[in-house]
Amino acid sequence: MSELTAVVHDAAEVVVSEGDEAPLHRVENAAVAIEDGHVVAVGPSDEITREYPPENARHTVDATGRSVIPGFVDSHTHACFAGDRSDEFEAKLRGKTYQEIMAEGGGILRTVRATREANDDELLQHLLSHLDTMLSHGSTTVEVKSGYGLDTDTELRMLDAIRRADEQHPVDVVATFMGAHAVPEGRDTDDYVEEVVSEQLPAVETQGVAEFCDVFCEEGVFSVEQSRQVLEAGVEHGLTPKVHAEEFVHIGGARLAADLDAASADHLLQANDSDVGTLTESDVTPVFLPGTAFSLGEAYADARSFVDSGSPVAVATDFNPNCYSQSMPFAVALACVGMKLTPAEALVAGTEGGARALNRTGGLGTLREGAPADLVVLDAPSYRHIPYNFGVNPVSAVLKEGEVVHAE
Repeated sequence: MSELTAVVHDAAEVVVSEGDEAPLHRVENAAVAIEDGHVVAVGPSDEITREYPPENARHTVDATGRSVIPGFVDSHTHACFAGDRSDEFEAKLRGKTYQEIMAEGGGILRTVRATREANDDELLQHLLSHLDTMLSHGSTTVEVKSGYGLDTDTELRMLDAIRRADEQHPVDVVATFMGAHAVPEGRDTDDYVEEVVSEQLPAVETQGVAEFCDVFCEEGVFSVEQSRQVLEAGVEHGLTPKVHAEEFVHIGGARLAADLDAASADHLLQANDSDVGTLTESDVTPVFLPGTAFSLGEAYADARSFVDSGSPVAVATDFNPNCYSQSMPFAVALACVGMKLTPAEALVAGTEGGARALNRTGGLGTLREGAPADLVVLDAPSYRHIPYNFGVNPVSAVLKEGEVVHAE
């Protein structure tokens, strides 16, 4: 017999997303009933509570005056790392570019040095701390990349920390291998690509943790052909491709993502009209990371063109030492202000869109009957307050599979 896990009742609104074919809509004065970790009913509160009495539930959440939304799916983060680069943020404010900081020994390679020096427990504790913050801001599923090791041992240690975090933390953690994040100091790029292909990827497959393989396809980092070599080898080792594409210079990463049937093409600050058509016609999810543009002081990606072309899109935080925000509500606000998405479009992009970018299309990121009961109660009467009341954390409570895992 099914157990009534939770009833969230008397909400000012429940925001229902029912998949690509149905737009987001609001149910006012509403409730959500949850059994065995899945949503079994959404509707008017008096009807739902009559059929599913709150006193029979293990968890009862009074959402009077509040909005209930799906849990955020943060589909692009680099949350496993050690070290601090706050001084580089200040350097950028003084006019130094990302590339200049890297040339001086900063950037990714600085984090690589700190991550290599950290022990396994330190890596895990740093990651768990970041996940705590993400959860408190409403993220219930988070993708985490390796890529600050750039050698087989450290990449595997990072992936093991990601695995252990997934086992220990309420947030679902999705692992991505990104050995091709940068070229290690003193290494030839082609030689390093060969190491990723012939040594790192077989070891990652043996470990059996990663689901995706990502690459930084960028001028001065990995060319389109080098990126293709890594991603095709990743496919041979059972990993689905993802691509950091068209971030600083347009070199063809979006087309590569389409050619390889990648799960996503991410960043896209320099994407052009051809890329919009290519990705819209493919099954590749464009992932936009407005926090990166905010942190770098760069122009925002043209997400509006993708949405207007009919492409489902995702919005994520890109949390990393160079874009130090774990907050999906902030990413949603930036998507509205910087990329001109409507609040509804940005919310869907941060929930259902994120699930698409992780190849999870069975209801994750939605509130509908049968969907995983990952939901967020906002301390606000409408989801529109996420971008409207920016700069604060709007989350009052978080439920993961119907269990209350965070409450103010």
